[in-house]
Amino acid sequence: MDRYITGAVVKRLRESRKLTQEELAERIHVSGKAVSKWETGAGFPDISLLEPLAEALGISVIELLSGEDVRNENRSFNMEKSRFCVCPVCGNVICTSGDAVISCCGITLPPLGAEDTDEEHVITAVTDGNECHVSMVHPMTKGHFISFIAAVSDRGVQLEKLYPEGSAEARFRIGYVKHIYAYCNRHGLFRIGRSGRK
Repeated sequence: MDRYITGAVVKRLRESRKLTQEELAERIHVSGKAVSKWETGAGFPDISLLEPLAEALGISVIELLSGEDVRNENRSFNMEKSRFCVCPVCGNVICTSGDAVISCCGITLPPLGAEDTDEEHVITAVTDGNECHVSMVHPMTKGHFISFIAAVSDRGVQLEKLYPEGSAEARFRIGYVKHIYAYCNRHGLFRIGRSGRK
């Protein structure tokens, strides 16, 4: 683990919940001095205290370890606000409907920022009946390939995982598709917009 809980994180979260050091200590059955040591960097909470500490601070263990208090503000679940994360170790693709702390293979994954397409990452979307055929002219070798293509509407996300030596194309139900995303394992996430009308 390259980073552990910092005292500043514990203090910030404790103060945001309007708890004194003694009140926090009482909730997790340690002394006030122990909490004071954590907050001043003179010590760290034992790993057995991570779950009760996170619970007392009103966050998840992964949020506590990452130092981020993440709250998904997308309460209406507007799928156009979907975010994608890709694990650099196993290639796992994770889609969320808003802000979240995501971890895979022991790594906290940042959401990918989508860029406009460039001349090496042109996404072509052609309507074919009730389907949208998405394709790219892109290498599909083991070292450089399109990992997935996704179609996002206000109602949901359609995602097709792609593999090296396959083709960089996918078919989606048209529905009300607003954006199409493609992820290159070397250059990141790209996006184009669509009218979404049949």
